[in-house]
Amino acid sequence: MNSPKQHIPISQIEPGKNVGDGEGSVQVHLEEDLMETTAKVFAIYGKGGIGKSTTSSNLSVAFSKLGKRVIQIGCDPKHDSTFTLTKALMPTVIDVLESVEFHAEELRPEDYVFEGYNGVMCVEAGGPPAGTGCGGYVVGQTVKLLKQHHLLDDSDVVIFDVLGDVVCGGFASPLQHAERAMVVTANDFDSIFAMNRIASAIKAKSKNYAVRLGGVIANRSANTDEIDRFNEAVGLKRLAHFPDLDVIRRSRLKKSTLFELSGEEGLTEVCDEYMSLAQQMWDGTEPLPCEPMKDRDLFDFLGFD
Repeated sequence: MNSPKQHIPISQIEPGKNVGDGEGSVQVHLEEDLMETTAKVFAIYGKGGIGKSTTSSNLSVAFSKLGKRVIQIGCDPKHDSTFTLTKALMPTVIDVLESVEFHAEELRPEDYVFEGYNGVMCVEAGGPPAGTGCGGYVVGQTVKLLKQHHLLDDSDVVIFDVLGDVVCGGFASPLQHAERAMVVTANDFDSIFAMNRIASAIKAKSKNYAVRLGGVIANRSANTDEIDRFNEAVGLKRLAHFPDLDVIRRSRLKKSTLFELSGEEGLTEVCDEYMSLAQQMWDGTEPLPCEPMKDRDLFDFLGFD
């Protein structure tokens, strides 16, 4: 395995110097041949706790039911992205790297890739203990490992489920590979405020990478009026709406995807919405020319007197 590129320590960056993307941070840079893939790659972002893992897991199943080979990559130190697919908290990339004293060349794909419901392949990046190290660097190294084992190339769809609204350093590394970035949001101030910041970061990344904003997924919301008003103002588009149904909450407690449940109120409609979303994403969403608002402008824009 190639050694990670050495980055410029922040203390050594000259004020005003224009450094490259990721320099002065923990972002892992990949060679051009490692950044190419034939799969459709999506990065799922959103405010912490908004339901990105629930959305990602059910979306992965929907893609698999369309006959696609799917791999879902959890990019959060909590390593809880895929447990509704695997029914367990699986060993993380950082766990297995520690077991071989970080000799990555000794790893095999089966050491850290696990098959979940309906054939969805699952990976958890993991991270260092709370308060130590940098989880973003682990995410970047995970992406590098997946590419070197050609796991992204052997898939039709790759879904990155990314930590909260952290879009710097290694946590932005999925944007190096994604064709489209999707943002999960609720119909409230905090979620939309986070979505605006995420959109700004993705727009900045699009200057160097092929990633573009693909759309908005409304989640845990009875209505979508504030989401739709914001989308219209900045140039975004809502692709799906998942209401605040108790069956969605309980599916996590049952360690199950929605597609495995039956007889629950609203379940059929929600599963149909996931299938529709997966089909839209597979068919291709137009890149959205989003113009995010400045924070203070958004503060004044949202809500009512």
